[in-house]
Amino acid sequence: METNNESYRDAETKLRKIVADIENGDLDVDVLSDKVKEAIRLIRLCKDKLFKVDEEVEKILEELDG
Repeated sequence: METNNESYRDAETKLRKIVADIENGDLDVDVLSDKVKEAIRLIRLCKDKLFKVDEEVEKILEELDG
């Protein structure tokens, strides 16, 4: 597992690959659970990064209006 230093783009790319593998039936049943757990981790990472960026942009915009 990677840390939160993983970029949004890298996480998104990995997540898209996992989703494509699941949709195509390319995953062995033995690794499906691990891949779903990894997908959840990646979704959370992306969500956290988006939330932080949104907060930063809102703060910058408030400073411009102030």
